[in-house]
Amino acid sequence: MGEQLADGNDAVALLGNTLATGAALVVLILIFGPVSGAHFNPVVSLSFALQGELRWADLVAYLPVQVAGAIAGTLLAHAMFDQPLVQVSAHVRTGIGVWIGEIVASFALLATIIGCLRNAPQAVPYAVGLVITAGYWFTSSTSFANPAVTIARSLTDSFSGIRPLDVSAFIAAQILGAVAATVVIRWLLAMQTRRDSAAVDRAKSPAE
Repeated sequence: MGEQLADGNDAVALLGNTLATGAALVVLILIFGPVSGAHFNPVVSLSFALQGELRWADLVAYLPVQVAGAIAGTLLAHAMFDQPLVQVSAHVRTGIGVWIGEIVASFALLATIIGCLRNAPQAVPYAVGLVITAGYWFTSSTSFANPAVTIARSLTDSFSGIRPLDVSAFIAAQILGAVAATVVIRWLLAMQTRRDSAAVDRAKSPAE
């Protein structure tokens, strides 16, 4: 829809993608969070497995379902807009700057999820929608931050697509960003816990 209405203006097309993605993510997480933890994203599931909050067997089971769901969404979009169901993207997305952008996008997403789950769990759906909405604009990659979505986007020759040749580097960047965020944010939260514990201990100590 964004591409059709933009009349060749990439900024308008990107804005259309941005608003639809961010708004829909909030709703989907609110609906499916209580059902499955809203595990739409393989690198989010990977992060939870690394933290011991998701069984590795469950991660393996989630991966094909996540990819299949993303591909099904692409096919549905093609059907809705009278496009050929089977396509291959020709949209070039490669280069060091773009890869760094995808690392940053994935880091930001996981930092948001881990940090909010610790300090404001009720805000997770809104925070995720906002960080993805913003990430379209503050990253050079337009913030895919999801391997399943990346694979699915290789199957649409639209504004949102990515060449199959560029998919593996994007996924590697996403994994790197997600793992880095898991390590760094968990470390920061552990420091917060120690600081808070020390403050409680000081409050309990008799005044000198």
